[in-house]
Amino acid sequence: MKRKTLFSKYFNSSAITILVSIAFLGVIFISFASNSFQQDKYEILSNNLAQAKALTTYRMIYNERTDTFLVTTDLEDYYKVMGESTYTTIYLSDLQGNVVLSSEKDEDKNPFPKTIPIEIIKAIREKGRFRETGKLSGAFKFEQYTVAETVTNKDGRVTGILFASTSAVALTTFIIDMVKMFMISALLVMVFILIMAYMVTKNMVRPLQEMLEATHRFATGDFTMRVPVSGDDEVAMLCASFNAMASSLATLEQTRRSFTANVSHELKTPMTTIGGFIDGILDGTIPPEKENYYLKIVSSEIQRLSRLVRSMLNISKIEAGELKITPTSVDITDIIIRTTLLFENRLEEKNIEVRGLDSPKFYVSADADLIHQVVYNLIENAVKFVNEDGYLEFGFVQKNNKTYVSVRNSGSGITPEEITRVFDRFYKSDKSRSLDKNGVGLGLYIVKTILNVHGGEIFIRSEVNNYTEFVFALPSVQQQKPKRKKQTENLSEQNTLPEINKL
Repeated sequence: MKRKTLFSKYFNSSAITILVSIAFLGVIFISFASNSFQQDKYEILSNNLAQAKALTTYRMIYNERTDTFLVTTDLEDYYKVMGESTYTTIYLSDLQGNVVLSSEKDEDKNPFPKTIPIEIIKAIREKGRFRETGKLSGAFKFEQYTVAETVTNKDGRVTGILFASTSAVALTTFIIDMVKMFMISALLVMVFILIMAYMVTKNMVRPLQEMLEATHRFATGDFTMRVPVSGDDEVAMLCASFNAMASSLATLEQTRRSFTANVSHELKTPMTTIGGFIDGILDGTIPPEKENYYLKIVSSEIQRLSRLVRSMLNISKIEAGELKITPTSVDITDIIIRTTLLFENRLEEKNIEVRGLDSPKFYVSADADLIHQVVYNLIENAVKFVNEDGYLEFGFVQKNNKTYVSVRNSGSGITPEEITRVFDRFYKSDKSRSLDKNGVGLGLYIVKTILNVHGGEIFIRSEVNNYTEFVFALPSVQQQKPKRKKQTENLSEQNTLPEINKL
């Protein structure tokens, strides 16, 4: 079965609607025209009849004794002149239906009845007037317009019936002519309208057809096609939304491919290391005295794999909306202090100066476990990239019902070109790959995702070869604070925020 396209459905429905409308309009138009034609005919007949009646009453001689009319030549001539000028037959009948006077004598040219059916006579005498389009109960052979009125004498007594008739064939001719004119006009209008409907339908359906073609290409993995947008109507808005969706799909597909490649790479590297060292121990390539050394490396790689899998599971839960947060009043300064102590040995190895831990308490509304993970990832990132004999500095500021926390480390900083990629999954710059051997590039992505779930935000300030600073904000919880020393704000007012390397 042949599939009906949207274009054919819309165009066919439009064409049918146009045809039905034109046909309905034609019927109404011809009906009004024929009715108007009939009314004009009846008006002409009535006027002629009124004039003929007045003259008949004045000039006709009626013999009441014999109940007959005396036909006068001048009256008959008057009937004839009036009839010829208006193509009307005027005739007079007595009360028995006998026609006693007529404007037409040539029956072949304009036939007239010799007698009028008695039922017509009775109907006219009862109502005083009569109007009909027909054969006058068989008195005529063809359709006629007929009007009639009673004729009275000076005493008001009905003495006869005066008729005026004209052929109804003219109506048929008139209707045929009107139909021809209407059909020609309707055909021209219909052709024009159908051409316009075709063009409009084609223009309306074209974007949908292009969308259909684009979806077929999307199904094969090609997200490059876009639908042209013109105008500002609903279809144009749909095209713009479709293009936006296509761009999002292209980005998502690129992210998916990058994600698959990165995951494969991050899984392959430690697994290759683990497999190589285990095989070396099993086949004796690695001497017994070196086994513990290489087993420690294997253990480190296993921990790396564990962190990767755990991070990916957390990301999946967050993105699927399965991670439920339980906000409570959290002392963010206490979390900063306790987390920093976990890196005490590494800080001492690099001789790092830690600043800002003497800050008073600041409370935020957050899930304690998730915010601990945020703080841990940021401090771990800072410790990895801080230069030897450098500093690690923390700052806290409350503003507009939010608490801003900054984590700054001295070091080489980052370049402005990396600003749009810092929080991407698995992103690691060349420099971070050389300095961070165990990271997988998910730490900062997890940080931003957790903060988004909390309704918070995070941004970066950095100056190349000077410092890098992460600043995140969470809703404040008002607490009764003791008097404290004046605090130095660490938050700069810069508008352009460079980025930092991910974990």
